[in-house]
Amino acid sequence: MATATAAQPASRGTRPNAAGAGPFALLAAPLGWMLVFYLMPLGILLAHAFWSVDYLTIDRTFTLKNLQTVATNSLYPTVILRTFLMASAVTLTSIAIAFPLAYFLAKKVTARRELLLMMVVFPLWSSYLVRAFAWKTILGANGILNSFLLWTGLIDQPITAFLYSKTGMYITFCHVWLPFMILPLYTVLDRLPNSLLEASADLGSSGWQTFRRVIWPLSIPGVMAGSLSVFSLTMGDYITPSLIGGSPGTELIGGIVADQFGIANNWPLGAALILPVLAIVIVFLLVANRFGALGRSEP
Repeated sequence: MATATAAQPASRGTRPNAAGAGPFALLAAPLGWMLVFYLMPLGILLAHAFWSVDYLTIDRTFTLKNLQTVATNSLYPTVILRTFLMASAVTLTSIAIAFPLAYFLAKKVTARRELLLMMVVFPLWSSYLVRAFAWKTILGANGILNSFLLWTGLIDQPITAFLYSKTGMYITFCHVWLPFMILPLYTVLDRLPNSLLEASADLGSSGWQTFRRVIWPLSIPGVMAGSLSVFSLTMGDYITPSLIGGSPGTELIGGIVADQFGIANNWPLGAALILPVLAIVIVFLLVANRFGALGRSEP
């Protein structure tokens, strides 16, 4: 009995250690996966920015030549700024379109909500290329949009500014990435207690005041989470610029990076071009985290 009693506290003392090691043991596999298949390849890729290319081989001698090229060549800062402005415009437009849709799904719809949510997600089931080519057929000179405008008599000849332009890229981006904005907003707004909205109305607040003082502040984590997805996806995209853009003045940084890794076979310069884009996305990530987009936030 004495031996059992003495052994019992010792066994109890080991349980907290085992429980404390539990979460780390569960995280070992995903962290190892991220380290081996994401962080290490990303580190090796970024290391190329400090190397140089010697004909068809990579010279691993440390150099800052690529960074100097990115900073001094007027093309690259211009393209990076254009990409940033495009990503910002697409993000703001997506917020303006997605917020009323997400609020309608979360607070106004009771029947067939699952069906409507499926319709939001349904475009993601199709190929990205299919959606981009669809907009190419819509915006083309003989596309659906120009045909409709000609039929209504609003124009006398097809408008060529829709396709192979920043306008066409902007429209395509907004459509392609819109579900990534709707879903985080819907998740946050669906968890917003109706009692808060009722209390605001009982206190005499108008619809605008309720939105400004209750709905919008509590939906900020969803807004930032969706904005992070839309902004980063637009910053790194090169398929839409190649299909819908293509004319002078429509180049985005993703296409130039792809050309450096592909056609030019200049991996060091391509990696150097990634660094400012990565820095912009990291700053956005920190801002989103500051507003609770990456953590649990209870309304």
